[in-house]
Amino acid sequence: MSDYKLSEEPQANATINYATDRIRTNRPSPLFGEARKELLAIGRNHRWTYEQWVEQLQREAIAAAKNRPNRLTVMVGDSLSLWFPSQLLPRDRTWLNQGISGETSSGLLKRLYLFDSTRPETIFVMIGINDLIHGESDWAILANQRRIINQLRYIHPGSQIVIQSILPHSGEAAIWEGRDYLLQLPNSRIRRINRSLKALADDEGAFFLNLHPLFTDSQGFLRGDLSTDGLHLNENGYQIWSTAIQMYSKMRLEEPQ
Repeated sequence: MSDYKLSEEPQANATINYATDRIRTNRPSPLFGEARKELLAIGRNHRWTYEQWVEQLQREAIAAAKNRPNRLTVMVGDSLSLWFPSQLLPRDRTWLNQGISGETSSGLLKRLYLFDSTRPETIFVMIGINDLIHGESDWAILANQRRIINQLRYIHPGSQIVIQSILPHSGEAAIWEGRDYLLQLPNSRIRRINRSLKALADDEGAFFLNLHPLFTDSQGFLRGDLSTDGLHLNENGYQIWSTAIQMYSKMRLEEPQ
């Protein structure tokens, strides 16, 4: 789902501008402020490779580990996470964005080590739509999700792990360049996998945030007023996601355990 991967298939999240403020903290760091914005602008303008993005994410994670910001929260996933506008993220947390455009569950699993040195309070995971577009099986996606949870639990035993549901797409109404691939992916399959993801999260002692119903219309498609192209989110969509995180945090993550 990204033109950074070596694939001839259209990659989801490959046509939107990159976010320039991916981590917010009150403590100084050479990776924050204007210097950091310039680095990410280079990545955007020169269309960094997947490997270059990995290197950048590792630098950001090292900076976060060094600064030890209050309530560090990591967001991992594909471009839906990557392009989450920093100004819309809940402000009572310090966010480290570890999203990469076009990421798959197997790719994410291989790079979880990037933020091993951090001590996050919470880790939000959203991954899987690219796997589905590439024709990966439900079993493989769920197996990778289980491995992701287990690896995060091993490296970050004190962190809350939140698995987020896979979002729907707009079907025939989509204008994304890989629209034909979306038409081969029924939203009913996404709903089925989400049910399995919830069961998996419950089984592994992780949290599950079901965002899917918040983004669907009466027919089960991604709402047009929340999307740029039938797959990716616009500002309204991210605002809903942000509100859901805030509400879920208050109701589930911050309640006495």
